[in-house]
This record gives sequence, C-alpha cells and structure tokens, in this order.
Amino acid sequence: MIQGIGAAAGVAIGKAFVLPTWEWDVPDRRMESVDLAKEFERLYEGIRTSKTEIEFMKNEIKETVGVAESNIFDAHIAILEDPVFMSEIRGIIERQYKAAEVAVKEAIDHFVTMFDLLDDEYMKERALDIKDVGNRLLKHLLGTPDITLPSDTQPYILVARELSPSQLVHLNPQRVLGMVTIAGGKTSHSAIMARALGIPLVSGLEDSLTEIFKTGDLLVIDGDEGAIFLNPDHVIIDQYTAIAERQRRRKEQLQLLATVDPVTKDNVRMKLAGNISSVKDLELTFKYGAEGVGLFRTEFLYMDRLGFPSEEEQFEVYRQIAERMGEHSVVIRTLDIGGDKQLEYFTIPEEENPVLGFRAIRISLDNKEIFKTQLMAILRASAYGNVKILYPMISSLEEVRKAKEILQEAKQELTARGIAYDDNVPIGAMIEVPAAVAIADLLAQEVDFFSIGTNDLVQYVLAVDRMNEKIAHMYHPFHPAVLRMLRQTVIAAKEAGIPISVCGELASDERALPIWLYLGVSNLSMSSQSLLRVKHRILNIYASESRELGAHCYRLSTSTEVEAELVRYLGTEVR
Repeated sequence: MIQGIGAAAGVAIGKAFVLPTWEWDVPDRRMESVDLAKEFERLYEGIRTSKTEIEFMKNEIKETVGVAESNIFDAHIAILEDPVFMSEIRGIIERQYKAAEVAVKEAIDHFVTMFDLLDDEYMKERALDIKDVGNRLLKHLLGTPDITLPSDTQPYILVARELSPSQLVHLNPQRVLGMVTIAGGKTSHSAIMARALGIPLVSGLEDSLTEIFKTGDLLVIDGDEGAIFLNPDHVIIDQYTAIAERQRRRKEQLQLLATVDPVTKDNVRMKLAGNISSVKDLELTFKYGAEGVGLFRTEFLYMDRLGFPSEEEQFEVYRQIAERMGEHSVVIRTLDIGGDKQLEYFTIPEEENPVLGFRAIRISLDNKEIFKTQLMAILRASAYGNVKILYPMISSLEEVRKAKEILQEAKQELTARGIAYDDNVPIGAMIEVPAAVAIADLLAQEVDFFSIGTNDLVQYVLAVDRMNEKIAHMYHPFHPAVLRMLRQTVIAAKEAGIPISVCGELASDERALPIWLYLGVSNLSMSSQSLLRVKHRILNIYASESRELGAHCYRLSTSTEVEAELVRYLGTEVR
C-alpha cells in the first residue's frame, strides 16, 4: 500500500494513464540586437493566444462545474498581466539577447523555485499556477501540440505529478474513474476541482512513493483514506470492489430520504441546512433535501480573480440563491479571509501567527468600503428571499456595534438610491472564539441569532492547529472544555430568546447528535454530501435516549470517554 492524502472522497479501481510532464526542453537560443523587436512580437502574440485559450476554458468550466471553480482561471490571466512576471521575461530578452521561449522558461524556473522554497502551502500551490501559465505560453512559442488524454472509451485513473486547472478543465467525469497526483494536497486547485466533479483523488505521495507508476498499471485508490494499491492481488481488488459497491448502494438508498423530514423515532423534529460556496452548490442542496442555506461562504466569490467583486456582481449571486431557496432562509457570512485563506490581489502583512491575526471581521472593519459594498449587495438580495447576515470571528461587542453602524450606512445609501431591501434583515454572530463564548450573554442582546463555528472554536479552545501534523491528534471536538463552551453558548442564546445553529464540521458528525439533542440545538448546517447520512441517523434514534446519553457525556472527564460512549451508542458504519 502507498499512503497519501485523501483529497476527494470515493473508491476507484482501474488502469492508470500517466500524464506526461507538461514541460519542454528549450535550447539556450540567442539572437542579434536587430531581432529583438521580432522576438517581443512573438512574445506578445503568445500572450494574446494564451489569454484567448484561458478565457475559453473559463467559460467552459463555468457552464459545466460552477462560477467559483471557473474563477480559478482569473488568476491565470492575472499572471500573464503581472508586471513583475512580464518584466522578468522582457529583462532577459533585452539584457541577454535570449529568445522569447528561453526567457519564459528561465522566468518560470525562477519564480517556481522561489515559491517552492517558502514554507507556505498556499504559495506552493501558486507556483503550480505560474508553471501552468508559463508552459501554456511556451507551447505557443514553440509550436508544440497539447498533450491529449486517451481517445478510446475505456475509463481510466489519471496519474500525474501535479494537475493544473488547464488540464482538469477538459476531464470527462464519466471516463475518469479517479486521480492520483504526486504533489499537492487538500487545498490544491486539483482537489477543489476533483471534489466539484465528484472524482476520487489521492495526493501528496512524495514522501511515500517508492515505485514509478506506468500507463496500464492496475490501481485501486481510496480517496477517503488516502490509500493507493499498485497492481494489487485479487484479495485487495475484491475487498475494494465490495466497498465501492456498498458505497454506491448506500448512496442510492440514502437518496430515497431526500424528501423525508428529519424526525427522530419519538417525533422530535430537526432542521438540516446546507453549507455552500457558490450558486452551483445549490443543485446538491436541493438534491439532498436541505432546508435552506445555513452558511454561504462568500469568500469563494473573492478568490482566484483579478480584484474585489463589484456590488452588482455579488448582488446577482446572492439574489439567485435567495430566489432559489424561496421561503427557506439563506445565511450569508460576510468575507472571511486571512489565516489560510488569502487573496492574491489583497496583501495581508506577514504575521507570526496568522490564525490569530488580521482576518475575518477584523479585515472587514478595517476596510470599510469593501465591507459596505458586500453589505449593500446582501441587503439588495434580501428583497428577493429570506436572507440573514452572519459576521465571522466576533470577539467583542465593539465589533458587532461597528458592523451594525456600517450596515446602517449601507441601508441609508440604498434608500437614497431608491433600491428596495429588507430593513429588518436578521444579523448574527458566529461563535468560534472563546471570547465570544465568555460574553455570549452580552452578544445575544446585540444580534438576532448565533451560529456556532465548531472548526475554529475547537482549535482555539484547545490551542491546537489541526493542520499541524505534529499535534493534529490532539484536536478533540468532544473535549470536556469544548462541550462546556457549547453549553454556555446555547444557554445564553436560549435565555435571550434568539435562535442558535451549528455550521461547523461537528454539525455533520453523527456522534454529536446526542450532544445537540441534550442541549436543545435543532438547527444543523453541513456540506451537502453529509445531509442524507445525518438524516438517516436522526430517523433511527430516539431523542429521549440521546438526551440521556448527552447528559451523561457532560459528567465524563475526558474526550476519550465521551467518544467511547457516543460510538457505543451509535455504533459504527462498515464501509
């Protein structure tokens, strides 16, 4: 077995097609000074052709996958227009009299090497973008044809050192059973696209790969566990064939629950909403029976593009979602960037600890016009549906009050422009830092609802960065300290008479259902893929028993004890 990173869930079994490395040998060709003008013209023509191709791919992926995914290609166009990148290429041509393709190759190598040396996963992924764009430009300068995928109809598992958006855009999910990339991880563009296309993906094999994959090799890949089996025996094949079949049948069975209300065996009703990142995600929320959008992560509208989206652009997206959801509520979280979510066109100063730094509501309040533009777009959309506004990473009353002041200014501007909006649009605070929990009773007097973001809350309460492999094992969502924080927040919301929901990963963790039932939390929001699984669990438990177990968990002393009790009660699903 070869162990990698499970970047997109699912099991795939099939023959490998190894994608050749998209790089060319470029001889060090020089020219006379009189030929420089001609060389620059070749360069600019290559740039124009590359831009045209990228625009075509962007439109194609927008129609087939979604707007958020298509915006990846805005970053590619930005690279071709980047003055630093282009200045490097022109400088090599002018100073060293090198051919355009040589200059492009040297510039690619320079920037890729520089980014790869940085201890930053985001910058390493951007190095792949530069390589992708540079190789596209090289292709046109050299007149080299594209590397094409197999033309026969036999499905295959695509294997590559790394996959760029340019290569992924033409994939046919009906023919690509799964994907393997030697480099990359869960945050790479290939992972984002694979999940959107529903294709299993295993990445990050650089430290564990001892054999070289060859086209025609039989592979079994497990995108859940990050495991790969190269030319396995019939025992492994039979085992994973059975797993894949069980997964397929289970999906079919769960789909029958899409129109069934999530009610426990003793008639306690819960509400399951979906977390989304784009309009495209709505299709899955409808398919799996979500009752509204519990969290719209708007930051994905801002990512992988040339600049901040306009009010009109944002309004159109928010309006579409509000209209499609009808009477169901749509909770729109304002811009939540910083930490591990960066914008290429918005510079955040380097920080010693970005997770505790300039991010989320702090950025919005420090950039009033950007914040107000988003608020006006959300307010305009509130005239078309049941829209709510959620502020992320609230840690003080001052932040809420300042955000409310800017919201009031946005309302006044829209009124002056004669544009309709819901003057009573509910506003909420995301409870995800210990400070917010400690003053939850005060915050509850300032907002209309709470939404608990368990991902950050757990890591802040336990001081554990779950992305840090050295201490990831210490990330325990059922730690007694976390459970106490949850209870304190729920009590504050109930005493103030405001609704409370959960939108973090713990909402989709079936083991947590007894905790929510004991606390009296009935609104959960999760990824669309988790909706039916959680609903199935709700339909097969008694709320009364679950509450008793939840109360018992609060009397236990360790996360190990809590998890053991929850697993014992709920049992485990066999893949």
